[in-house]
Amino acid sequence: MTGALAPTKPLTAVDRCDRCGAPAYIRACLPMGGELLFCAHHGRRHIAALRDKGAHIQDESARLSETPNSTTGER
Repeated sequence: MTGALAPTKPLTAVDRCDRCGAPAYIRACLPMGGELLFCAHHGRRHIAALRDKGAHIQDESARLSETPNSTTGER
């Protein structure tokens, strides 16, 4: 690998915030390897500093505002 970030997979219900244990909606892939997972609240607090340090941010917090499909009851 040439230092490029690996593609990220969608966050699931088993992914939890590293700060508080809530469901994770934000993944920060660190430039030297590794990742941090955050709930939307903690992600908003740390996302700017992580970006400044070169982290790739996968933000799925928009899923929080999704509403169930009124016809089928599914999301």
